[in-house]
Amino acid sequence: MNNFKTGAWIATLATAAGALLTPAHAAAPGITGPTFNLVASPAFIQQPDGQAMYSWGYGCSSAPSGFSPGAIHGATCNVMQIPGPTLVVTEGDAVTVNLLNGLPGPAGNTSILFPGFNVSTSCSASTPSGAQGLLTCEAAPGGTVTYKFTAGSPGTRAYYSGTQGDLQVEMGLFGAIIVLPKNVPANCTAGLPATNPGANAAAQKAWGESDFRHAAAAFDNASTCYDREYLFQFSEMDPNIHNTALAQVTALGSCTAGSAGCSLNVPTEPYHPGYFMINGRSMPDDMDPNYAVQYPHQPYNGNPHMHPGEITLLRIIGQGRWQHPFHEHANHVRILARDGNMLLSASDGTSLAGPLMFTTTTTPGLAMDGLFYYTGRGLNWDMYGHNPSSTDANATLPCTPDANGYNTIGTDGKAYTRINYFEWCQDHNKPVQAAPFGDVPAGGPVTLPDPNIFTNGAWYGGSPYLGPDATARATFGSPGAGTTGTTPPSGTIANSPGSEAGFAFMWHSHNEREITTNNIFPGGMLMMMLVDSREFPIDEAQ
Repeated sequence: MNNFKTGAWIATLATAAGALLTPAHAAAPGITGPTFNLVASPAFIQQPDGQAMYSWGYGCSSAPSGFSPGAIHGATCNVMQIPGPTLVVTEGDAVTVNLLNGLPGPAGNTSILFPGFNVSTSCSASTPSGAQGLLTCEAAPGGTVTYKFTAGSPGTRAYYSGTQGDLQVEMGLFGAIIVLPKNVPANCTAGLPATNPGANAAAQKAWGESDFRHAAAAFDNASTCYDREYLFQFSEMDPNIHNTALAQVTALGSCTAGSAGCSLNVPTEPYHPGYFMINGRSMPDDMDPNYAVQYPHQPYNGNPHMHPGEITLLRIIGQGRWQHPFHEHANHVRILARDGNMLLSASDGTSLAGPLMFTTTTTPGLAMDGLFYYTGRGLNWDMYGHNPSSTDANATLPCTPDANGYNTIGTDGKAYTRINYFEWCQDHNKPVQAAPFGDVPAGGPVTLPDPNIFTNGAWYGGSPYLGPDATARATFGSPGAGTTGTTPPSGTIANSPGSEAGFAFMWHSHNEREITTNNIFPGGMLMMMLVDSREFPIDEAQ
């Protein structure tokens, strides 16, 4: 993806993230169709401040036909979850969605809208019968409606309630649909064309990593290959609305829907959200694994993880009432499509024409697909800690540039088997310190502060190097050799130097209030994107 070669690298560097004590658990998990049996139900969802908020969400009324990606262990689909189950289908599928209304009687009817699809439904086929609502066929309490449509063009789209949306969407009735391309471009199947086709796939295989993608490409377009993918759904929650709904449902009890006095009257204005969520969780809960048992109704996390040189597909949806300016540190995002509509050049109809976004603004109801790319190019120091004077073999690895300047081939054609695969060779052997004290050879673009004043928080490792042994390599010694220097070891308080040690880039809302939980920082729409060198296999299956 040579069109990613811009001057847009964000040089702000955080270091190794200790938020993960176990291998990464991410990807874009969902359930497969083409028939989906869903139910709208109430439950309580957890917040990091200890609150359990009464909510409504879509879930599975029966076991789904399957889960995707299949490599993720422990996948479940509860009868209520926020967001609702991600529906994974293939272009051209005849999709059927059966919705059972399991909401409390006073909540009244409910429904689902599928923007971007030509939906057919019948309000006379359900028992008890559905009712034609303002926007679509609705299911009465205890009733079922069926929606049918053909999965059109590939991409990511939202689905959400079409009944009293100011209340029902706020309560949590929303989810995502992923349409996979029917005809995956051959170059994507054979290997990514980023710089050395096939090498990224070979590297993942060499380091024992499974494939957690739904497909090898996002669209029927040769420029949409990717290595990893993540789905982020942004929403907010006003606790006053949820508490009022709970109080009224409790007071009305099991009254018969439609009878006198059996309806909710929940004010949705003025609107004062106190919780801001990514995939139904707030930070730091969003960095726990998918399907974690402590979040039975919030199965999806937000924890992007990648190696240098990998192309990551971001599927982004604004599901709430507000617009959320989400900023992905480390690079811009190349927008591929909005609501499944690719942004292509008018001149040839195939070249990517989407903008490079500094901030992906999550407009309510809008879905977008984009590609994110990180290599470390232009840091102006060797982030792998190479040192030609070291006795450590990994400290003296060569960097053989390919046609684009990256170490993807090597003199033996197997650079993908080494920890510095995809190193930007122009920075090879460049020290980080201008006035070193035994750490590196002479020179360097910066002078590091005294290690005694480094901030050693749970998500800060203190080292500018990539890899758990990189600091030892850069300090003229081998791991365990007892050599010391002025640079703290790689790793964090939570993650010792002997395990994961990478770069952590904060991905967060640029509205500062939205990175709080009930006005307490840190929280809300905040997560860490972790970049690791190859010696840390990214395992999303645990």
